[in-house]
Amino acid sequence: MKDISQHPCFNKEAHHKYARVHLPVAPQCNVKCNYCNRKFDCVNESRPGVTSNVLNPEQALNYLKKLVKIMPELKVVGIAGPGDPFANPGQTMETLRLVRNEFPEMLLCISTNGLNVLPYVDELKALDVTHVTITLNSLRAETLEKIYGWVRYEKRGYFGKQAGEVLLERQMEAIDKLRDAEITVKVNSIVIPGVNDEEISEVAEFAAGKGVDLMNTIPLFPVKDTPFENISEPSSEFMKALRRKVENFLPPMSHCARCRADAAGLLGKDSTEAAQLLSEAAKMNVETGEERPYVAVTSNEGILVNQHLGEADRIHVFKETPNGYKLVNVRATPEMGSGDNRWKEMAESLSDCRAILVGGIGPKPSKILAHSGMQIVEMSGMIDQGLDHIYKGAELRTLCKTDMFKCGTDCSGKATGCG
Repeated sequence: MKDISQHPCFNKEAHHKYARVHLPVAPQCNVKCNYCNRKFDCVNESRPGVTSNVLNPEQALNYLKKLVKIMPELKVVGIAGPGDPFANPGQTMETLRLVRNEFPEMLLCISTNGLNVLPYVDELKALDVTHVTITLNSLRAETLEKIYGWVRYEKRGYFGKQAGEVLLERQMEAIDKLRDAEITVKVNSIVIPGVNDEEISEVAEFAAGKGVDLMNTIPLFPVKDTPFENISEPSSEFMKALRRKVENFLPPMSHCARCRADAAGLLGKDSTEAAQLLSEAAKMNVETGEERPYVAVTSNEGILVNQHLGEADRIHVFKETPNGYKLVNVRATPEMGSGDNRWKEMAESLSDCRAILVGGIGPKPSKILAHSGMQIVEMSGMIDQGLDHIYKGAELRTLCKTDMFKCGTDCSGKATGCG
């Protein structure tokens, strides 16, 4: 019998005793949060959306098997990104299945924006996922319009107030069905001064009426290169007063550590040994008898080919399966500023890839990668279209003739690795 009181995020008394791990298997996202900059490898930052590696489900299980040997206090396995779990439902659900089969007593949880949870609630219940967190930042579409740059739902993009309306409607449906399934629900609200800080009590009252179990009010962490980078973080005094208001409706969470998407250990005390195991797991070869079976892609969000190779800090790696294309993993690119060595190291790290899809590429990296035997396709558009071109010989209608010398408007075009 699982003891749900052992979940350190939902029970303050448990966070000094029991550990959790976030398995970073969900790199893609279906909303653009104006407070988020999902840097791939930023080891000194502890905030959602950050991870040192992205794993596929098999790698995640391998990592977890090793982790439980060194962390006997580990009781909870969660998926919290670095994108959204249900923008990556294949990877998310397969990981949950593998973990449940191998560790039947482990508590399973998900943290999501709620946009695409609904179709998976029944299976979450069947897998005995006990806890789900939904980020609910406002009940007003005009406020959500300020918080989200866009929302992508069922292959369609939404902007402005309509984006807020679509997101809010899906979140309400998700909360209702999760509570009907008797899954414990926590609501997270990012407190953004001058944007939604006066609406948090309204969210708390509404969530309580929906049967939500707990609320976590998280102060905005201003992140560079985001629309909210110049908004000051709410003071601790303001947050304490806000939580007292929330307490009129719901139990407030007051011990949040703003965990990374690859967090492992006690809250606020992530394990350095776990970080090493994560790095090793990401390098684990996927079993295959085919030579160079993969295709590398430069992409900002894992949906479109839309990034110049010189600007990419990560590479998405895909493979063809009988059930369509599958994201194998996401790999960090070598350090910028090392000239030709950067491209040689990249060629070595992508030696199992037959091709690379890029939004742009300079002549030097093009030559070095091509010399390694990799086909280079410069294009813009959906990743699946590029993969159809590589694997099936489909005509590629999205080829673009961009300036191959420039990564950006200020680039010198010398192909030295952007810095």
